Amino acid sequence: MNDDIRHILVAIRDLQHAPKSELRKAAALARASGAAVELYHAIEDPDPGVAWPETASAEEVARHRSTLAESCERRLLRLARDESLQGLTVRCTSSWDYPAHEAIIRRALVIGADLVIAATRPHLPGARLVLRNTDWELIRHCPIPLLLVKSAREYRNPTVLAAVDPFHAHARPADLDARLLDAGTSYARLLGGTLHVFHSYMPLLNAAIVPLGTTPLLTIPPEIEETHGRQITQEIDRLAAKAGVPRACRHVHLGDVAGELAAVARRTRAGLVVMGAVSRSALKRLFIGNAAERVLDRLDCDVLIVKPRGFKSGVERRPVVDVASSAVVSAAA
Repeated sequence: MNDDIRHILVAIRDLQHAPKSELRKAAALARASGAAVELYHAIEDPDPGVAWPETASAEEVARHRSTLAESCERRLLRLARDESLQGLTVRCTSSWDYPAHEAIIRRALVIGADLVIAATRPHLPGARLVLRNTDWELIRHCPIPLLLVKSAREYRNPTVLAAVDPFHAHARPADLDARLLDAGTSYARLLGGTLHVFHSYMPLLNAAIVPLGTTPLLTIPPEIEETHGRQITQEIDRLAAKAGVPRACRHVHLGDVAGELAAVARRTRAGLVVMGAVSRSALKRLFIGNAAERVLDRLDCDVLIVKPRGFKSGVERRPVVDVASSAVVSAAA
């Protein structure tokens, strides 16, 4: 995949509170890559030009619309002047578009974004960061690499952990692992970090589930399980070696992916986990609906979601009128 980052779109949900972590991380990546940053807000309030009563005059509608647009503009410009963005070129845009995940994707496609940054938020004070519905819809439908910010930790020579699955246990496209390693290599280079590779697998066959007190019907001999494990390790070694990842940075574990990946991320103090996502129908969300939900909920670090080559988003492209100023703001160094 092309690892150049030229345009970063930061999805701003709450204009009342500065998203410090997202701004800092967007700034770090923009400085390292020379990218431009756009702060984007999808206005959730009904568009006065559409939702107001027919009895309202055109002047009333225009005045109220202008008031809302100016309010969004002021708040976005205030965020653009955050000290973390000093020395960078920042664009501010807002528009009436719905639902939020589609609005974000549409804007990202319009500007040719190479990265979309979104954030998670705790539901209660002190609660862990969790994904909202908009996050899941972005994971499913965003064709552009998506950075979900889950941690307030800054990127200081971080461990970048790429979670691969060369055996395609989740029916993933064959080139997805290569794209994950390419992305991991790129972000590790930009952030001055180190790339690690992770894979976990389950035993060939556990003892059959039988009534309590009876003898299992079938077990796999230990030597066959050992051979299976060696074959998996060899394949991970092949992938990792091709990406230039040393043996000390390769992690192959026997066990459930959610628990094992979370444990390795904690042990290596990973700042970023890179993982793939394959969007499926509502009835067949094998990866998104099962593995990814368990994994993403348990990770405390940021996550970069990468789609397979040729992924097509189901989001409809339609004209959207930007209502807040799109003027470029050059923050003083």
